[in-house]
Amino acid sequence: MRFSDRVAIITGAGGGIGEAYAKRLADDGASVVIADIDAGGGARVAAEIGEQAIAVTTDVSDPASTDAMARAAVDAFGRLDFLVNNAAIYKTMQLDGLTTVPYEYLDHFMSVNLWGALRCTRSCVPALAAGGGGVIVNQSSTAAWMPSGFYGVAKAGINALTVSLAHELGGQGIRVNAIAPGPTDTEATRTIVPEEFRKHLLAGLALKRMGQVDDMAGALSFLLSDDAAWVTGHVLAVDGGQITRI
Repeated sequence: MRFSDRVAIITGAGGGIGEAYAKRLADDGASVVIADIDAGGGARVAAEIGEQAIAVTTDVSDPASTDAMARAAVDAFGRLDFLVNNAAIYKTMQLDGLTTVPYEYLDHFMSVNLWGALRCTRSCVPALAAGGGGVIVNQSSTAAWMPSGFYGVAKAGINALTVSLAHELGGQGIRVNAIAPGPTDTEATRTIVPEEFRKHLLAGLALKRMGQVDDMAGALSFLLSDDAAWVTGHVLAVDGGQITRI
């Protein structure tokens, strides 16, 4: 129960890795806000967790919505300690190239997958600072270090955002890190990545298996904890050895 009396917002927690994040933090004792544009998915996860969870329908591309999300957390639980910026367009992502993707779609994609993390952060910083500080964890991807089109560009932006926010917010006692999952066995990955390509991905991993959502949840629990009290501005690859950075 390392997070007893702590409150966390997890965006995109109506399924997939975000759901695993929310349930792990609840198991660790935190009260959790399930913030997802999918109202049904968010309500389901909150109901499965129980009294220490609420669901808030949230559109991270809309600052009024992210402001309402932050207020809902404080109204329900009295404080805010953690923000996990996990929401992204992934399962339904349009497969297209940088030189061919329609501009309108690209603008919306980046608004959610990159700037959504900044909107949520700006909405939550006052509550985090009011409690004496807190922790933000952004969801990156190993795609940030690979040729992976506009999805990878967004995740590379998340990495840069993480470092910049860590320096901007450190004086307020707010740590900012990111998790970069490698190939992870979720419904979204099974939907968007063909099985034959998944086999190719596995061949390139040092550990020859797909990642599981619990692999990511364990990393999140560490980064939010006091065990990581002097860790900020770091992007932690949880990827079975997919990416080598020396």
